[in-house]
Amino acid sequence: MFLTTRGLVLREVRYKEADKILTVLTQHEGKVTVRARGALRKGSRITAATQLLTYSDMTIFENRGRRTLNEASTVEEFLGLRADLGAFALGSYFAELLETVSAEEYPDPPVLQLGLNSLYALSRALCPPEQIKAVFELRLMCLAGYEPDLSCCAQCGAAEPDEPWFSPRGGAVYCAHCRGASSSAVTPLLPETLAALAEAGLLGRSAMVCNCGLPDEEVWPDLADYDPARPADYFATILVKEG
Repeated sequence: MFLTTRGLVLREVRYKEADKILTVLTQHEGKVTVRARGALRKGSRITAATQLLTYSDMTIFENRGRRTLNEASTVEEFLGLRADLGAFALGSYFAELLETVSAEEYPDPPVLQLGLNSLYALSRALCPPEQIKAVFELRLMCLAGYEPDLSCCAQCGAAEPDEPWFSPRGGAVYCAHCRGASSSAVTPLLPETLAALAEAGLLGRSAMVCNCGLPDEEVWPDLADYDPARPADYFATILVKEG
């Protein structure tokens, strides 16, 4: 059976003398493993299309659960990444995360689109790498099912929490009265901010990060360790998912 699709190469492993084993995130089949015969041979027509972090048109032959690349041509090589070692390393990090959250043979177009958009922004230097990294990570977390719920108090269900506090560990908001229900509700949110998001119909699709995009960026895997009395070094950023 032949499959014609487009895919982003997330991983390449040399196999035997001239072949590659590719991990590809495709439009129609999700993450698949493909053998690219002769990809390392001099003059091969599929060499460019099978490079790491390349988005390509592919014709794949499947037989008894094994896939072989028959034809391939490049759609986007993200050449800016290959001229900057730091950008290429960050792009490789994006590929590792995409591979981790993607399921075998389960199409997930939003995840693929996020990867392509992030690599494009990185290769064209549209934003500082630190900002691209922060937005990519948070958006990918949302797509993977870790989106914060800011619509109401997680304890009492109040739609407009009084003096709301955000719990990074639980991914939820608590009002001042219920704050004690979560030991990690340590980040205060302004009621005006929540009201504005709610009025615009964006509250359920919003998330917040703090101190992102700086050279001395700090990340708290567990924000229960963060002292709310400490003045923020940078402004908080509200990110809203596209509808």
